[in-house]
Amino acid sequence: MEPTDLAYDVFSRQCPSRATLEHVTGRWGALTLGALHEGTFRFNELRRRVDGVSEKMLSQTLHALERDGLVHRTAQPTNPPRVDYRLTPLGQEITERLLALIRCVEGRQDEVLRARERYDEARGAR
Repeated sequence: MEPTDLAYDVFSRQCPSRATLEHVTGRWGALTLGALHEGTFRFNELRRRVDGVSEKMLSQTLHALERDGLVHRTAQPTNPPRVDYRLTPLGQEITERLLALIRCVEGRQDEVLRARERYDEARGAR
């Protein structure tokens, strides 16, 4: 059976789409994809753009996204070596959908913050 013949169901424990969803929607994956939507980046440029990510975590994130076919890594045989990262067409499509969610969250953040205040006040937290 070819992979395209399979029915994928992210709610099923065995479904391989769960790992991809985790790579895309996890904090560092989402931020890395969002940054790469802006263009091609070298590793350190990307690390500066994704504020707060460690070198190790960015490296792991990029490897996972590359393995999933969302990010393309190009190594230039220069001294010192130059490595560039960019979205693949699949990565571009997924990132555009992800950015719609990110923009929605950013656009509704005032509402979220008010909801948090109401929640905390109702529970006596602060």
